[in-house]
Amino acid sequence: MVFSRGRRFGVAVLCLGMMTGACAARQETPPSSPVEGAPAPQDDTQQEASAVATKLTCTLSGPALVRTGEPVELVFQLSNPTAKPVRVLTWHTPLEGVLNKIFDVSRDNTALEYRGPMAKRAPPTASSYITLEPGASAEGKVDAARYYDLRAPGTYRIAFRGPLMDVAQEGQPVPAPNGEYRATDVSCPTVQITITP
Repeated sequence: MVFSRGRRFGVAVLCLGMMTGACAARQETPPSSPVEGAPAPQDDTQQEASAVATKLTCTLSGPALVRTGEPVELVFQLSNPTAKPVRVLTWHTPLEGVLNKIFDVSRDNTALEYRGPMAKRAPPTASSYITLEPGASAEGKVDAARYYDLRAPGTYRIAFRGPLMDVAQEGQPVPAPNGEYRATDVSCPTVQITITP
């Protein structure tokens, strides 16, 4: 088909207008909805809270060598290396002492029975929590020999069972409403202790 110069210019303008319209239509198209069954994306606050919780660090230390019958003092330290304070429920950690089975203990790869108290209690109150400021640590010391039979010579391995029962980020209520807990895993190194006659 042959067009005159004027008509060709009109067609070119028309095509350019159609292309611009098509581009505009593509820009105005709403984003596709998420795939059914896929988890909803977390908002920035949720992601930040989760990141803070997972950055708490834990150490467990004890003497390398102990004579049978002597105390076996363990030092548990929980640290907050993040830039925001957190509140931690001390239950089921050495920060409150030993009121439940909070350690897994074995001698020469044989699990030992826990012989300590098993506390039953009402829901926690705000006083059941400690605040870890940015860069701060909390420490608890316990004698493992009071709760496990560590009299036989051998090599013992002691591990903190975890998790932390409830960790609240800045601005979150403590205790959590409706009896809910925000459990947080924390990795503590296993202690190895040799007991000699």
